[in-house]
Amino acid sequence: MSTRSRGTGPGPRARIPASGEGGVGLSEGEVKPILVISKCLGFEACRWNGEIISDHFVDLLSSHVRFIPVCPEVEIGLGVPRDPIHIESGKGGRRLVQPATGRDVTREMLDFCASFLHSLPEVDGFLLKARSPSCGPGDVKIFPYGGGESGAMDKGPGFFGEEVLKRFPLFPVESEGRLKNFRIREHFLVRVFTSARFREAAERGTAGALVDFHARHKFLLMSYNQTELKAMGRLVANPDRLDARELFALYGERLRKALSKPPRYTSNINVLMHSLGYFSDRLTAGEKAHFLDALRRYREKRIPLSVPVEIINSWINRFGEEYLAGQTYFRPYPE
Repeated sequence: MSTRSRGTGPGPRARIPASGEGGVGLSEGEVKPILVISKCLGFEACRWNGEIISDHFVDLLSSHVRFIPVCPEVEIGLGVPRDPIHIESGKGGRRLVQPATGRDVTREMLDFCASFLHSLPEVDGFLLKARSPSCGPGDVKIFPYGGGESGAMDKGPGFFGEEVLKRFPLFPVESEGRLKNFRIREHFLVRVFTSARFREAAERGTAGALVDFHARHKFLLMSYNQTELKAMGRLVANPDRLDARELFALYGERLRKALSKPPRYTSNINVLMHSLGYFSDRLTAGEKAHFLDALRRYREKRIPLSVPVEIINSWINRFGEEYLAGQTYFRPYPE
């Protein structure tokens, strides 16, 4: 059941909802990611046809994040309901027009995007409406100049979505449509919750906070990018005696780069085999065989990663393995 506020979202100056507005409180120790989200995804009936879109994943997510809802089309003065707009492209570049009225809203949209995105606090990602000519991060129909509503010539990002991708190139940016794919959704959640934990460490701003963050995320980073993990380890050692602000900034860039692509199946298997070593002398032959069979089925893409991970989690609890219990790899985001 969703408990999100359905009230009016922020205008051009982005506002983070108060702690209780974005959903029920988290359990102690959890950090709430801050996500910019298209307002039509359950917050307000602001679609061009006056509708609101209900999304089950957004409802579930609402208990664990703080949303910054926005509707760029409403913010530039287009009413609800309104004649639809679309993107046209030609020798003069891309423009955003309302075919029914002939109105060109390109400049208004670009000005809003610049103002809104500049005003944002530190955020952890973006969840935008698929195929929207304003919000869509991709797969938006593009028409030739004066082409009306038929004969789309290409696809690409919407105007707001494109500016987000330009200004936040290594941040998680997804549409609600793509997040119906489990692997894409899992990757998105890992990135936004890891970003939130790093933001919290950066707010503390101490060497100890960075050392602790890096240690708790070692297995997660190992699964994503071992080259970046090594580079990040050198940063944490800080041989150049960088000040805290520069150190966290450089580490954050490395972190976003490391998490930019989903981990390979083989990388996850390597991490899980490494984890098995913590228990191998305490397991029966049958338990080991069951786990190795789960890895084989995962490698063959017959079961999700969560199956072998949950086997390891059961052993963590059974044997009280504190080091692995502290690794975010085994609980990268709330269930």
